Amino acid sequence: MKRLGCLILTILTMLSVLTPAVQAQEAEYPGKSYLLMDAATGTILQSRNEHERLAPASVTKIMTLLLVMEAIDSGALQWTDTVTASETATAKGGSQVYLKVGETMSVEDMVKSIAVSSANDCACAMAEHLAGSESAFVEKMNARAQELGMNDTQFVNCTGLDDSPDASNHRTSAYDIALMSQELLTKHPDIKKFTTIWMDSVRGGAFGLNNTNKLIRFYSGATGLKTGFTSSAGYCLSASALRDGMELIAVVMGCETSADRFSTCRQLLDYGFATYSLYDAPVPEDAFVPVKLGKAKQIHLVPQGNSKLLVKKGEVSKLNHELTVLPEVSAPIPQSAKLGEICIKSGDEILLRIPLVAEQPVERKNFADLFVELLGMVSMAHP
Repeated sequence: MKRLGCLILTILTMLSVLTPAVQAQEAEYPGKSYLLMDAATGTILQSRNEHERLAPASVTKIMTLLLVMEAIDSGALQWTDTVTASETATAKGGSQVYLKVGETMSVEDMVKSIAVSSANDCACAMAEHLAGSESAFVEKMNARAQELGMNDTQFVNCTGLDDSPDASNHRTSAYDIALMSQELLTKHPDIKKFTTIWMDSVRGGAFGLNNTNKLIRFYSGATGLKTGFTSSAGYCLSASALRDGMELIAVVMGCETSADRFSTCRQLLDYGFATYSLYDAPVPEDAFVPVKLGKAKQIHLVPQGNSKLLVKKGEVSKLNHELTVLPEVSAPIPQSAKLGEICIKSGDEILLRIPLVAEQPVERKNFADLFVELLGMVSMAHP
């Protein structure tokens, strides 16, 4: 009985030591809310209060930059286009490059100033250039947020400043920030040409820019993305980094100090890179399916959608994949018709199905095609 009593006492002592250790680990992440996401798959790896609606400060500009990049990639806007600063834009406070009324600057320098130095005047000038006014641009921001599933979000300006009577309605969440960060980084990778700049200049070198995101210089693999601070929002950050083909997004909101936001994101990113790896499913380049009665004899298959899988390190060796394709199909075949799949499994558990679809459409042979083919067969039979 005495030994049993000692054993119970020992177990209770161990539990009393372990419990504070877990709580201490949680306390290592300052901030009102945070989230860690894998950019390729959208998998959430860690989070706390990720749907709490909070003021984002200048992290807002991720959506501003997203709409600018979408306009550039669609051809509606060119990097060399000039943007003229209005009186409204020049009146913006906070971080700025001190545009003067009527001053012009290229889209490229505007984007650089927003991404590197969080220039509020440039953000407003770009908004007016694209939509005619900041309020019209904000409507586009909110519409795009809804398309991305950012259900915790309402924007009232393009900067995140507390400079209007309705600024208290300007709210988003760590989860929604991760969503728009993911969209910007994965769909418009050219933005990293700017978000990875540590120091640069505009106006022909006359005005220096310094990145407000200190992780760009001090965290290995950092790719961005955006800082934010106001007295009501506290210190916020959406930080991204790429290592060994895996890009992670760490978001924190409502920190008490600037050092806290960098510490939280650094620890989240460290955890993700130490714990997970990205498995890129092997997709055969020579996957073909024979086509019956088609103008093409075979059709090439390509993967549709995501072919990457996030797994814990050490588990990649347990994965296997099965390739299945149809033995033959009859024309006509529309483009993107599913004709096979790759199944990624761990043991008997299916982790991911990757559809294999037709790369190009294949039309069915018409009567004239068949007649010409028949003549060819006859001529070969009787040379």
